[in-house]
Amino acid sequence: MTNTADITPDPVRERLLKAALDSFLADDYHRVTTRLIAEKADTNISMIRYYFGNKEGLYEEMIRHALNPLLAVLDGHMLDSLDGFKDFLLLYYQTMTLKPEFPKLILKVLALNQGPGRRFIQQLLERGRTKSNQKVEVSKSAGLLAATVDPDILRMAFVSLAMMPILLKDIFEAQMEQKMDAAFFEQLAAFNGQLFAAGLASNKPSGD
Repeated sequence: MTNTADITPDPVRERLLKAALDSFLADDYHRVTTRLIAEKADTNISMIRYYFGNKEGLYEEMIRHALNPLLAVLDGHMLDSLDGFKDFLLLYYQTMTLKPEFPKLILKVLALNQGPGRRFIQQLLERGRTKSNQKVEVSKSAGLLAATVDPDILRMAFVSLAMMPILLKDIFEAQMEQKMDAAFFEQLAAFNGQLFAAGLASNKPSGD
């Protein structure tokens, strides 16, 4: 059986995904052409058909590719303890700092139904919801969380702490008159992670 971790990424496919991300972040979906993406990726349109089928297939794979590092956490051990929320927040901040317009694109698709990705993004979010609910049940069984913790409330609180600093980054930076750089996001992740863990701990039964 082939270990996917050992498979070398295809450079043409990777260039197409990066070019698609740059293009869709810079302009509306209907204005971006496969020819433009292919030119940015230094290849031809036939390679888009080969790897992704069409423009919509490339768009969906671009979204999956960007979100996979975050969804993969739900299959690992990072969230096996309350301290893991700090690490997950930092991973989110680091991932989205590289492409700060990406959360805005997701919000635009979901809220304004712009582009073809609404159903696909909802499927990804539902997969994340299912996995996070499983993590919550495991944490409850291990005594880390009280049985009364609502997994949907927990997930919504976490998403709020993760997304808002990126979505409003420009506004926050103007207010603070400083850049939200890597060191700032490390501090923010540590604070929000501690805040989140403390809030969950306070929901545990007093006898635990």
